[in-house]
Amino acid sequence: MTRQWMIYGATGYTGSLVARRAVARGQRPVLAGRDATAVAALAGELNLTWTVLDLAERSALRAALHDVTVVAHCAGPFRRTAAPMLDACLETGTHYLDITGEIPVLTDVLDRDRSAVEANVALVTGVGFDVVPTDCLAGMLAAALPAATTLELAILAGGGVSAGTATTALTSAGGGVRRVGGKLRPAPVGRPRRLVPFPSGQRQTVAVPWGDLVTAHRSTGIGDITVYLAVPGRPAVVGAAATLLRVAALRRLATWAVRRGAPGPSAQTRAATGCEVWAEVRDDAGERRTAALRGPNVYDLTADAVVRAVDRVLDGVGDDPGQITPGAHTPATAFGHGFVRMLDGVTVTEPS
Repeated sequence: MTRQWMIYGATGYTGSLVARRAVARGQRPVLAGRDATAVAALAGELNLTWTVLDLAERSALRAALHDVTVVAHCAGPFRRTAAPMLDACLETGTHYLDITGEIPVLTDVLDRDRSAVEANVALVTGVGFDVVPTDCLAGMLAAALPAATTLELAILAGGGVSAGTATTALTSAGGGVRRVGGKLRPAPVGRPRRLVPFPSGQRQTVAVPWGDLVTAHRSTGIGDITVYLAVPGRPAVVGAAATLLRVAALRRLATWAVRRGAPGPSAQTRAATGCEVWAEVRDDAGERRTAALRGPNVYDLTADAVVRAVDRVLDGVGDDPGQITPGAHTPATAFGHGFVRMLDGVTVTEPS
């Protein structure tokens, strides 16, 4: 049985980091993307096989996946690219991983659970900084306080973002959302605010429409979820910027500026920066539990998580003990909430 895997979007900023991490660990994925020149250059540098794929070419995509066991889908914005790849994976029996944090895409993947079970395929969404550390912390806390009804997660990330991440954010800029009573409900970006005791010290944070509003709900069953992001300067600026970016012309201008900039943080910046996550659950009786973690730069964490997740899927999907079950998963439901402890440079403060 083949154990070949593919990185689609391999020449993007994050995809190339995944490819390099895989090679450093002795793996030999197939590199794929739309730009033949760029894919060939990276494949030549890493001595890997490669193919040119356009997701709009349905027959060619299915033919390319025929002998591929797992696809690591790294090409965003995922609201444009995920559906055709998901359709092809379900038809060819190829397991699917992605690194999206986009709420509509996370929802779509998880809504395909029945189709994935029928196809004997594992679909695992959010296998990057969005949402491995937060999803795993949420799972740890839900296990520590099974009656929890409220979950709050807070993120502190340094080092800046890639052009792809920024472009994706601009695609959906302007709207906020929270999980209340089990439902996703519109909410202003930047509110509520909270002073959070991160491992490195207290930071002011603001509410953001993070992927855990979907994935942590699936992982834990908790109905009220808020995700916060630490922001420099005055938190009120976040809400004002979100309001401005509802104007299409301003979004186009911002996207143009992003694309003219650097593709992402340099290796030196990544080495000098890291991330922190803090989480709290509460039940209706007033009991609470908290946990936290520290880790490397979010892009290094993402590359590490993807390669380790691929390893887990290649080890087998099925009903045997220790295997990932067919269906649609978050990282915690696929690999267990201890998965984050396996990642390089991650330390976890246990629930207390």
